[in-house]
Amino acid sequence: YDVTSLVALGQGVGGCLMVDCAVGDMVMDGSVMLRILGARGQAPEADLREAVCLGLDRTFEQDPKYPIRLLVDIAIKALSPAINDPTTAVQALDQIEDLLRRLARSDLSDGRVADAEGVLRLIYPTPDWEDYLALAFDEIRIFGATSVQVMRRLRSALLGLAERLGEHERAASIQHYLQHIDAIIEHSAFDERDRTAARQGDPQGLGITRSGL
Repeated sequence: YDVTSLVALGQGVGGCLMVDCAVGDMVMDGSVMLRILGARGQAPEADLREAVCLGLDRTFEQDPKYPIRLLVDIAIKALSPAINDPTTAVQALDQIEDLLRRLARSDLSDGRVADAEGVLRLIYPTPDWEDYLALAFDEIRIFGATSVQVMRRLRSALLGLAERLGEHERAASIQHYLQHIDAIIEHSAFDERDRTAARQGDPQGLGITRSGL
């Protein structure tokens, strides 16, 4: 989106533009991309179209979810019964954790932009911190639930993010996710020794047992 242009267009018609399509969405024939709310007139359609860039593929530069999505795909493919390669999943989690650490304390847009007078002129869909956590970990958690190695690496990633966030309000989401992981381990088919091992965070998955993790 050309945010500056869209805000100016909303201001020009005295209304607020609402973008229906998120970055990364497939835009099909007849899809509604923009709506104008509470305006006194219509903005030129050509100007509206020019403010939204369409492409054939998602890109890392415009869609920060995309690299995480690709890494998750690598991990869950490695965890499929046909491949059964948890070490590759652990290596994908290394990169996923690194990306989330970069995002952890970054300002994430809430998708609401006002003009210079403070009047709301643009609303667009954008992922929040919980969306990034779900994208990064949900499918790996599901497909890796039978692997002690993956559970240990996943728990280590979450503990690392919790340490990175400290007292930040986003840390609460990490704690909820850790509780979810522990509940999955508790109800897994692991015996008690494997459950104990799975609860021990380990950056290598099954490398070195580290006290306090």
